Amino acid sequence: MSFDALTANTLFDLAQTQAGAAKLDADLKKSSIQSASMREAAEKFEAVFVNTMLESMFSGLETDGPFGGGHGEKVYRSMLNEQYANQIAKSGGIGIADELYAEMIKFQEQYQGEA
Repeated sequence: MSFDALTANTLFDLAQTQAGAAKLDADLKKSSIQSASMREAAEKFEAVFVNTMLESMFSGLETDGPFGGGHGEKVYRSMLNEQYANQIAKSGGIGIADELYAEMIKFQEQYQGEA
């Protein structure tokens, strides 16, 4: 089977377009995974920040009652504050994760533009 020059060029262009589309699809999937991991990192950072605020907030709180105080309560309160912070960050938080994520996206775009 023989092709004229126009048909050969068209087939070549089609092959390049398909290869480009496959690369774009792979890049989008990779970008989606990176985006999800960046969002998760931003939420974890916010959770650590909120946890620090909660620890500070509860540090001066006196405990009372027959079971109040002691090392066990300090450990439990620390774990409870960590869970509170994680839930606050996952449910929208105080805005740090959103701002941090936006900055990470800007940095990634800038880095890809330079490469």
